[in-house]
Amino acid sequence: MRWLQMSAWLIAVVLLAASGLLDHRVGTFTGDLLGWIHLGVGLLAVLVALAAPGLGSVTLPVGAFLVSAVMLVSNVLTGLDDERGAPLGFAATAAGLGLLAFTAWRGHRVLAAVAVPLLVVAIVTQALFDDPNEISVIFALGMALASVVMIAAGVSARLVALSRHRQAVAIRLAQRAEFARDLHDYVAHHVTGIVLHAQGARAVAAKQPQLVAPALERIEQAGVEAMDTMRRMVGLLRETDSAEETTALATIADIEGLVAGFGSATGPAARLDLQGEFEDVPAEIQATAHRVVMEALTNVRKHADGASEVDVLVRHGGDWITARVSNDGKPRHGSGGGFGLRGLAERVTALGGRIDAGPGAAGGWVLEAGLPAGRKR
Repeated sequence: MRWLQMSAWLIAVVLLAASGLLDHRVGTFTGDLLGWIHLGVGLLAVLVALAAPGLGSVTLPVGAFLVSAVMLVSNVLTGLDDERGAPLGFAATAAGLGLLAFTAWRGHRVLAAVAVPLLVVAIVTQALFDDPNEISVIFALGMALASVVMIAAGVSARLVALSRHRQAVAIRLAQRAEFARDLHDYVAHHVTGIVLHAQGARAVAAKQPQLVAPALERIEQAGVEAMDTMRRMVGLLRETDSAEETTALATIADIEGLVAGFGSATGPAARLDLQGEFEDVPAEIQATAHRVVMEALTNVRKHADGASEVDVLVRHGGDWITARVSNDGKPRHGSGGGFGLRGLAERVTALGGRIDAGPGAAGGWVLEAGLPAGRKR
């Protein structure tokens, strides 16, 4: 994507440079005062247009406002000179049209609502400051049409960006609601263990007091685990979703059934390789590893053409859990990461992990996630 943006920017540089040379050939930049004014207007418009991709939402419409103001001044001064024709600057016009699109796309709404119409007036009225004739009117109408097209392109890009932002917000809200449900299960699991240990310790306190100390240690351990889980997850929550029913948490052990069910369906066979011990892995990490495998297998069915084999590796090595799903199929055109993968990536990174998806070294497609395993205390 970055190289596409750079290529588009270089093309814009070439086009604006060609427009400047055309201005020089037709005599727009003469040696008198108005010629220097036209040169300054063209340079300013070109520089602001080339800098537009890096300008902020406020500075962009401010720059467009400045360009439109100096263009209007140049138009008026040229129109007052009887020896001059219409102040038609090819470079300034091309740069102004580009600024229209960028300002309508990325400019602050209030500032853009002022800068865009003013810039349209500056571009359209260039030909009307000379003696009006059919050619100048046709040129003005053509510039008006071009301005409408550029504004429409900018507004369309703004609407697309807004739609994507809203979709991303919806994903985050759904993910946080899911975290809230998971947190309910985690806390219920740990608190239930604490209550059972406390009841057992009270029951044996009179007859077997030597068993009280081990029970208190287990209560302490369960409490520490519950606090660790809550610290990791409570920062992700912005609102609760108590109306939803909670479901049992998936574990790494459940991945065996997931892979077995995938392999029994029509399509590629799946193989599972579990390496290491997973009893000490926190519940939310196991659930996320299960979710990674489930999302990857779902994407194989949806997006992998001609896949014959799927390899699932879940490894506990050191302080990390690695979940890796690879297939030998060919990704369908346009089957990039969808909202499921985006939501999963947010969940993995929120837990301190990382996730990567892309073509494998030997072909096919690979989804790999690394999750911090944690340690029981």
